[in-house]
Amino acid sequence: MSNAKTLELKQSVVAGIKEKFEKAQTVVLVDYRGLTVAEDTELRTQLRQAGVEYVVLKNTMIHRATLDASYADEMAKHLEGPTAVAFGYEDMIAPAKILSDFSKKTKKMTIKCGVNDGAYLDEAGVQALANLPSKEVLIAKIMGSMMSSVSKFVYLLEALRKKQAGEE
Repeated sequence: MSNAKTLELKQSVVAGIKEKFEKAQTVVLVDYRGLTVAEDTELRTQLRQAGVEYVVLKNTMIHRATLDASYADEMAKHLEGPTAVAFGYEDMIAPAKILSDFSKKTKKMTIKCGVNDGAYLDEAGVQALANLPSKEVLIAKIMGSMMSSVSKFVYLLEALRKKQAGEE
């Protein structure tokens, strides 16, 4: 393969990675050293079921793809050793939660850093994101709070109606 074709191929790979970083709500970078094939397969299955894309990428390609990003300098510090990247397109918590839980379970994988809505997250930031309740739980809590207020209002109206009607 000629140098021109190799360069062209690398540029297209970098462009693809850059597009994934821009499209994803959350991106988490991990060092996956020490995982067995069975553990890696289990992790990939969990991520796939949550709609998270998980790929192993070369650090130089990640670095080139993120050069224009505001978090490029911070992320560059973590681009050593093997790096796998999880891209969360729909659920911003899923990549962080699954990788954090899996890391605690196996004690082999380490979280390097992440990006959430274009903002850099260090390992602690990714862990904080992982500890947030899921979207469904948050919606349920909000709906519960709203229903509680509506129920109290209806009870108050009913009490006023009874008082005016002399039912008490």
